[in-house]
Amino acid sequence: MAKEVKRLYRSEKDRMIGGVCGGLAEYFELDPVLIRVIAIILFFIGGGFLAYIILWIIMPSKSDVVRPKKSSNKKK
Repeated sequence: MAKEVKRLYRSEKDRMIGGVCGGLAEYFELDPVLIRVIAIILFFIGGGFLAYIILWIIMPSKSDVVRPKKSSNKKK
């Protein structure tokens, strides 16, 4: 039984600005609105804007990451 590895990506289907909040919501299996409210609160408290920009830069989009295909071990 192989366990699927969770990966953190920017969302492509649930994005408002950069897909960061949507991606975090998909990863933690939460409602994206909840993540966005938390992000807005962090913007006003301080440091939230910088954290969002950093995540936007370092989080890859799902389409940017190419998953390796399983190769068969058959010899020709």
